[in-house]
This record gives sequence, structure tokens and C-alpha cells, in this order.
Amino acid sequence: MIEMDWFRRWAQYSPEAIAIHEPEVNKKWSYLRCNDFINKVSRGLSEQWGVKKGDRICVLSNNRAEYILLFFSALKLGAIIVPINFRLAPREIEHILYDSQPRVLVIESEFAEKIKKIKFNYESASVIEFEELTSNSNNTSELNNDIERSFADPCMILYTSGTTGSPKGAVLTPKSIFWNSINTGLRLNLTQKDRTIIFLPLFHTGGWNVLTTPLLHRGGEIILLRKFDAEKVMTLNESEKTTILFGVPTTMNMLAHTQKFKNGDLSKLRYAIVGGEPMPEHLIRLWQEKGVPIRQGYGLTEFGPNVFSLNEEDSIRKIGSIGFPNFYIDVKIVDDKGQELKANQVGELILKGPACMSHYWQNDEATHKTIVNGWLYTGDLVRRDEEGYYYIVGRKKEMFISGGENVYPSEVEKVILELGFVREVAVVGVEDSQWGEVGKAFITLESGFEVNQEEIKKYCLENLAKFKVPKHFKFLSELPKSDSGKVLKRVLLDNYS
Repeated sequence: MIEMDWFRRWAQYSPEAIAIHEPEVNKKWSYLRCNDFINKVSRGLSEQWGVKKGDRICVLSNNRAEYILLFFSALKLGAIIVPINFRLAPREIEHILYDSQPRVLVIESEFAEKIKKIKFNYESASVIEFEELTSNSNNTSELNNDIERSFADPCMILYTSGTTGSPKGAVLTPKSIFWNSINTGLRLNLTQKDRTIIFLPLFHTGGWNVLTTPLLHRGGEIILLRKFDAEKVMTLNESEKTTILFGVPTTMNMLAHTQKFKNGDLSKLRYAIVGGEPMPEHLIRLWQEKGVPIRQGYGLTEFGPNVFSLNEEDSIRKIGSIGFPNFYIDVKIVDDKGQELKANQVGELILKGPACMSHYWQNDEATHKTIVNGWLYTGDLVRRDEEGYYYIVGRKKEMFISGGENVYPSEVEKVILELGFVREVAVVGVEDSQWGEVGKAFITLESGFEVNQEEIKKYCLENLAKFKVPKHFKFLSELPKSDSGKVLKRVLLDNYS
């Protein structure tokens, strides 16, 4: 598939150029070395592990170069990479495994014990560690196969929490990843000389598709960290002379509180891109004062994720805006009847273009609700001013974002209701100085039971990722409801927060 064979091309054009630098383990991967590794892994997956077109390869790992290269190896076979959030509880990982039915599960050794706690039938799936991917092959020649790979075939499934309580797998294709890269490169002026630090996890679209795949497409350099460390990021920004930076407001706030931010040299940074949620205006101004304009953006797993971007020269004049839609993306703001709205009218943002996901994995109902006549309905409420700049107003859905992680209240509520003494529960997102938003659970108990907040929190920690566990609990005798019996979450926020 010529459109995605980026490493083979750059191995020919600039073989010694560095593609991925892992400073924590002192490894530098040239484009030639990457291409050789990809060929070895694709051969091993096919010949040793029996991976075929359409097979799923689940991955449970911290960030590492082999993780990225495994994706490009799978592409050669027409296989599908399924990144798994290692922060999830075992039961949540079980759901993804049963839903995706992998042929291979690739793990880092540190997650071996976690895998043992997961109830999954591995008879049809091989569990291997990264080191085993190339253990039986030194052949770096390209695997000769007659696989017919299509630009529209699935190549990655990214699971996102759903409003029904079960994660949904957004299916990305070479087409969607390619066009997101084109949109990004054009909009952000990416070149082969650009280098960036990637610290967001590779189980998120933010880790994969904001800068990683677009910059590798352009022949640039990725400085890859296993996990976020604010001091380390700022030290590397200076020593490696990075030219572009991406983060979410939580990480940008932590970076701004480091000593290196105060005293370091950030002169090589052209700008920083921020997504996930709106960045507080005082924080935008703080970075601007250091000479680093903030390009607030907008995107989602199901589309892009590079959908909107604010020009750096407008970072203060249009502070709070997400700017304009990127190349090859059509946008509309519509009301509940699907009618397009005018300037300064608030409505739902819908999107159309080749960077859209193809569907939700094995979930036709969710797909048909989200993609209607080729338009993807985001569930986000926006407005457009007279100059054509867009602003996020709120979320039509109840999802909130905690530290850059999407949290859907219904998923949390479902777990809390498993406790027999809980009668009703409503979870909402409330403001938090550290994480942006955190969960607050409003709970009523069955008669005869006493409040036991610690037991509820302990159960949540056992069955949910930590970022989903509510930080606050409020116990009430009744939850306010509408005439139809629906819990009025707005009333809870207004009267009990």
C-alpha cells in the first residue's frame, strides 16, 4: 500500500535521519533501522504467529518505539492494531478482548501479572512480549505476499468509552490516518526538520495521530517518552531543540510549573498545540509570555483528530477559539432538526471528510446514530463568530474530561449500582484545579443502610480506571427528577455542588 509505506520511502530518501529517539533507554532509530525492523516483525507475525489480513493484534504497553513500528508491520499484512489502555481495570480490558477477539496480544513484561487476572479464553490468541516479535528472524527483506490491501480496510481500532457504559471501538483505516496526516501537515506547516516530544500514551488518538503519524509521514523526528514527566519534557525541549509541542491543558499546566519553564530556553518552539478540552485563558497568556503561542485545536477519536486549529498569530486576539477547520474537512453547525445555523447561534457540530472513521467495531446501532448521510455528529455544541472563528460552548452529551481522559458518567454509574445498597446514583463532572474536571457522585441508599463512602470508592477503584473514579461523593435522600422520571443533573450541580 504505497500511501502508507512511509518508512520504506524515507529509508531510501534519508536512511540515516532519526525517526524515533528514546532518550530514556538511549536508543535512536534511523528510518533505515525502522524499516528493517518493520520487515522483520511483519515476517515474524506472518510466519511464526500466523497473522493474516483482518486479524486483530491487541497491545498492552507503555510508549516504546517497537509499539509504533508494530503498527506499520501490521499494515503490511492488512492486520488491525488494537491499543489497550493499561490504566483500565481487568474487567474493562476483558471487554475489549472479547469484543475484538485478537489473534495476538502483545504485552510489555510489566503487564504480565495484570494479564493473569483477566478472564479470557486464549486458545485462539497468542500472548507474546515485544522481544519475541523478532526473536526468530534476522531477515530484513520485505515479505513477499499477495495480500490485497485496500485504502479503506480497517487498520486500527481505538476504544472510547460510550454513553451506554460499554467502550466502543472506533475503526480507523489507512485512508483516515493518511488524510489526517495531510490535513495536519498542511495546517501546521510540518517539515522534515521538525521534531517533537511524544508523551501522551499510544492507546489514545492523541498519542498516535496528533503529531506521531503526521510527523513520521513528513520524515521528521519523534522523541518518545514512556510516560509524562513534566521536568523531563521541559529539559528535553531545551536540549533537543524541539520545534513543536502537543499537550492537553492538564499537562501544559504542569509544564508551566517547572523550573525549566521559568528559566529554560524555549526559543526553538514555533508553537504549542493544545487539544482534549479548552485551555484556560490565563494559561494561554502564560505560555504566550514565554514566546510560545498556543494553537488551540479540536478533534475526536472518530474523526481526525486534527479537525480545527487556531493560527498562532490569533492566539491572543481570538483567545478561547478553536480557529478554523483544517483542509479537506466540511463542517456544519446544526439544530436538533439538522438545520444549519447562522453566526453566533449555538448548535451541534457535524463533520464530513476522508479523515472520518469508517464505523464502530461490531456496533451498527452506534455507527448509524453517529454517522448520518456521511456526516459525523460530534455531540459537541459550538458557535461561529462573524469572522468565521469557531468556539466550543459545551457538550451535548454528558461526557466530561479528567486530565485529558474522557469519562462517561453512565459507565461509572453502572459500576456503583452494582453495590446492592445503592438505590440511585448520578455522576457529573465538576471543576478541579489539578485535573480540569473530576467526577462527583450523587447517591441515594436503600433504606436501612448507612453511608459508607470508603466502601463505594474501594469498589470503584477495583472495577474502574482510576481517572474514572469520582473524587467527590454526596449522599441525598432523593435525586431530583423531571416529570418523566429523568434525573435532573443540572439541578444537582446548581444546588448541591
